[in-house]
Amino acid sequence: MSVGYEVDQAEGLRRMLERPRPGLFTFLSVLPESEKQAMLFNLGASLRGAGSQVLLLNTVAGANDRYARLLHPDMATLLDVARGEGSIDSAVQALPQGMGLALLSRHSEPGAVRKYATQIAAAFDRLTAQADMVLLSGALDAEEAFPIAAMEAGEIVIQVSAAPASIKAAYLLLKRLSDKLGRRRFGLLVTGSPEKEAHTVYDNIAQAASRYMATQLDFFGSVPADEHLLRATGQGRTVIDAFPLASASQAFNRIAGQFLTPDGAYGMSSGSAHLGV
Repeated sequence: MSVGYEVDQAEGLRRMLERPRPGLFTFLSVLPESEKQAMLFNLGASLRGAGSQVLLLNTVAGANDRYARLLHPDMATLLDVARGEGSIDSAVQALPQGMGLALLSRHSEPGAVRKYATQIAAAFDRLTAQADMVLLSGALDAEEAFPIAAMEAGEIVIQVSAAPASIKAAYLLLKRLSDKLGRRRFGLLVTGSPEKEAHTVYDNIAQAASRYMATQLDFFGSVPADEHLLRATGQGRTVIDAFPLASASQAFNRIAGQFLTPDGAYGMSSGSAHLGV
């Protein structure tokens, strides 16, 4: 485990008090879960390469396909910590790319997650205090809620492609979010499309969301279709590591740069602050 995560409770509390709250981004997707995981894995690596302490947290139980190969079988989850069956340090695994990886649970247990919601929230706060950027893989549950309440407080970003079915699904997801959370800003990230097409996708969804839901969208960027990304994923590597000059690598680095731009607001926003790309 990396030094960044080998801290005791006192050290964790000191760091939590001395440092600003981490940038918190919840990513939802209308694409296959494996595509969302690959996107987060590469975006996290780009942010780490830019100097951030990055934590990937998967809250979608039963959809850990990509991460399963990376995880130690005895690694604790946040639900384990909440039940007193594991320590906070054992709930984070350091990846070779310099990021931390954590899971809410290994199996779908919505009843248990609700039962231990307070303890999970406390464990989540301790865990995220050790990071600069927290990227959560999320999904709304059957009750239109997030498994961790704090996920509503940061930026919420929807991953979409240019396929008509994907665009329709993204709009319907936005409506669910708007009905649940009320008027607020959301982000849109387009993958598998060149930049011009991605902007068209964003414009169409943003106009419909504004007109019919009074919901504002921010464009978080785009990643083009790139065979180098598929090759790197097949090797269990990030594209910026395997193919640093590939178009996908450049796209992820641009997006990471926007996340870290001093005059671009991100994470833990409660008002009109948002990320503009």
